This record gives sequence, structure tokens and C-alpha cells, in this order.
Amino acid sequence: MTTLSWIIAATLLGGVLSVLAASVFAAYAKPAQIPMLISYAVGALLGAVFIEVLPHAFEIASSAQSMAAMILAGILLFFVLEKLVLWRHCHVEECEAHDPHAPATPDHGHDHGRSGLMILIGDTFHNFVDGILVAAAFLANTELGVVTALAIIAHEIPQEVGDFLILLHSGYTKRMALLLNMLSSVAMVVGGVLAYFTLQTVEQWIPPLLGLAAASMLYVAVADLIPGLHRRPELAATAQQVFLIGLGIATIWLVGQVVHAHA
Repeated sequence: MTTLSWIIAATLLGGVLSVLAASVFAAYAKPAQIPMLISYAVGALLGAVFIEVLPHAFEIASSAQSMAAMILAGILLFFVLEKLVLWRHCHVEECEAHDPHAPATPDHGHDHGRSGLMILIGDTFHNFVDGILVAAAFLANTELGVVTALAIIAHEIPQEVGDFLILLHSGYTKRMALLLNMLSSVAMVVGGVLAYFTLQTVEQWIPPLLGLAAASMLYVAVADLIPGLHRRPELAATAQQVFLIGLGIATIWLVGQVVHAHA
């Protein structure tokens, strides 16, 4: 497969799989099962960052100091964008976790003005940037692209679950919520294809974009997903979370080994 084929396949599959899995999960799964999915996503994100993305990013960067500065800048950038409700929009789990006095109901995010339109705008932007990050990773090498795409899919599913629930509580039907989320996921393919053609002519963009990819994954895992897990401090829940986080990390390592063996 060519690099462009990998990018199109990964972004298309990632967007469609995330939306379909999230829609099925949100429609039929029990709310108590969502934290399990989030725990696995945390492990996949952390595994991708520390096993694949960061080692390669530091290897091709002009200097370790410049790469560290890019990661730091990226974390601050995503913090600001989240504040502006552009990068990470409000999800059911995280909204409740941010407000200790909030009732444990799915309407909480909607009550704070997270309309269906804002959810879709934020999700489209997020998917577009994810497509760029996937393309940058594949342009670096195929193995890095595969594990980056896998990590993005892992954290997209719990995100899309939140999106789907909020759209339903904003008045959309299940069919319309699925259609709108599917259309939003197309932005990932667009971002990936555009990045493929622009990044090939400006190769110096690849190291900083990998730094941004690492920063985004770290930020999502540590600032967005992990706080929701702390809402279940009991020992059994903690043990389950640790196991699933470890499983997510192991998945990234295993995928990396398989891809590397067939590269």
C-alpha cells in the first residue's frame, strides 16, 4: 500500500468505526460500562505517546530541547482551545467530574449550553486535526502511523459516545445523531489527505506535528479522561481501571511489534 492509501484507509476506518461503535454503545450499553472503555483509551493514548510517538519525534527533531518546547506549547495550546470549546467539547463524564456539585445525569452538559450545534462544530474541528496528525505519523513511517491511528480510534470512541448522548438530549433522533456524527467524521479524511500533499512539500512540519500529536494525546488522557476515572475510587474499580489501562498500553506495544515485523 502507498502512504496515501494508508492515510485514507486509517482516517476513513477510524472515523466510521468510532462513530458506529459509539452509536451502538450509547444506544444499548449500560452507563456503567463507559468508564471501562475510557480506561482502555487512556492506556492506548499513553502507550502511543511513550512507546511510539515520542521516541520517533525526538529521533527526527533538530534538537531535544526544541521538541520538548513544542510538546509544552502544544499542551498549553490545547488547554486554551478547550477553554474556548473548540478542541475538546464537553462530554458527559468529564462535565460531571469538573463540577463536584453537579448531578450525575446526562443532561448536565446540555444544561451548561453545550448545544448539538456546538458539539458538531467542535467534533468536526477535532476530527480534521486528528486526520493531520495521522498523516504526519504515516509520513514518518508506517508503524508510527498505524499505532497513532489506533490510539486516535481508541479515544474517539468514548468521545463519540459522549457526543451521541448529548445530541440525543439536544433533541436529535438516533438516526439524525448518527448521520451528523458520520458527516463530522469525514473531516478526518479531509485533514489526512490535505496534510499528505502539504507535508510532503514541507517536510520540516513533520517533527513539530508529531510533537503536537504527543501533546494532544497526553492532554486528552491526563486532563480529559483520567479525571473521570477518579469518580470511582473504590478498590475494585481502581484495579479494573489499572488492568484496562495496562491492556491499552499492551495493545499499542503488540501492534507496533506486528507492524514492525511485517514492515
